[in-house]
Amino acid sequence: MVVALKIEHEESAYSTAIAQYNRATQHLTIDENIIEYLRYPRREFTVNFPVRRDDGKIEMFTGYRVHHNTVLGPSKGGIRYSANVTLDEVRALAMWMTWKCALVNLPYGGAKGGVVVEPKDLSLREIEQLTRRYASELIPVISPHMDIPAPDMGTNAQTMAWFMDTYSMTVGYSVPAIVTGKPINIGGSKGRTEATGRGVIICMEEALRAHGYNDASKTSLIIQGFGNVGSHAAAYADELGFKIVGVSDIYGGIYNEKGLDIDSVRAHMAETGSLEGYKDAVHLTNDELLIMPCDVLIPAAMEGQLTKHNAPDIKARIIVEGANGPTTTEADDILEDRGIFVVPDILANAGGVIVSYFEWVQDLQAFFWDEDEIFHQLRRILIRSYDATLRAAEDHDVNMRMAAQIVAIQRVAEAVQTRGFYP
Repeated sequence: MVVALKIEHEESAYSTAIAQYNRATQHLTIDENIIEYLRYPRREFTVNFPVRRDDGKIEMFTGYRVHHNTVLGPSKGGIRYSANVTLDEVRALAMWMTWKCALVNLPYGGAKGGVVVEPKDLSLREIEQLTRRYASELIPVISPHMDIPAPDMGTNAQTMAWFMDTYSMTVGYSVPAIVTGKPINIGGSKGRTEATGRGVIICMEEALRAHGYNDASKTSLIIQGFGNVGSHAAAYADELGFKIVGVSDIYGGIYNEKGLDIDSVRAHMAETGSLEGYKDAVHLTNDELLIMPCDVLIPAAMEGQLTKHNAPDIKARIIVEGANGPTTTEADDILEDRGIFVVPDILANAGGVIVSYFEWVQDLQAFFWDEDEIFHQLRRILIRSYDATLRAAEDHDVNMRMAAQIVAIQRVAEAVQTRGFYP
């Protein structure tokens, strides 16, 4: 047993990921050796590096990159900048990426990365310096055919542009396929920015249809988190006519039972950087917003938001997970006992990695698609994956999270069985 993998907190991200995995494998006939093998990340990379601050002082930062599995192909996963990044969290996110990619049938394994930093405390120049140094430290473990990073919480298309440029300057030629989620003018894909949020709503529509919700205008939504995922989910849901009654950011939430003007909310966010001061809504804490009345709750912020403490009070009938790991295992049990239907993260938020795959393919071929083709293929893959998960749920008499894990783990395990163990 590797000491570093010891679980020390029952509700840590990694303990949640392992608990979900252990539950799912109980429904599968898989060689015990493969089950044990898939519990562990393939490799973990920790770097400590200096960044010169604007005042001339050198400050040390710590970054991580974890490859959970590479049986199906190169590993894929985002990079986040947050003061709360831990190796435990990155391990969990890498494992979930493995299952996510397998569930939607992408030729990828799972990876994740992060730097322990509060981005708001750094200037733009300092963020660029940090990104370029972190990218250079990761060069031994990344390449377009080994591990392809992408943006995540605290990072964006510009971050990926710096990342790509650093890698390209190091190898001596331009390598657009080293990252996804970069600007379109240097090889990015149309539709990538909106992909995760749009995919959440596509999955939500499938769940609503199955549960008899046929009128979008009478279907109320609460979206926790108004970053890249939440804001684009809100925009697409609003475009389709759904009534969004609540949204939140890291500072708190706003709620209006008659529905929010999403264009106005987005304009306020763009102008002020937060939801604070927004008129025509009641201001609440994030915790209060999660238990307000709605038909659909979309947690699109961080992991561990739905817990045993608030799960008994959630009033939504359907939960669609826009964030990675927003629900603890204890909360899962409570929600299932209460008959609340959960569309799990590895299905609901897979839109981002699907369009990242499209971007990677376009970069490798130097042949680019139009937005209509991107969104058509995104919907096709997500609906196919939703249907496969639903069939597994019915076949095994389990909930959707368990079913998604069963489908994904089975696909990875079969690939391991076929390839065998080296040497």
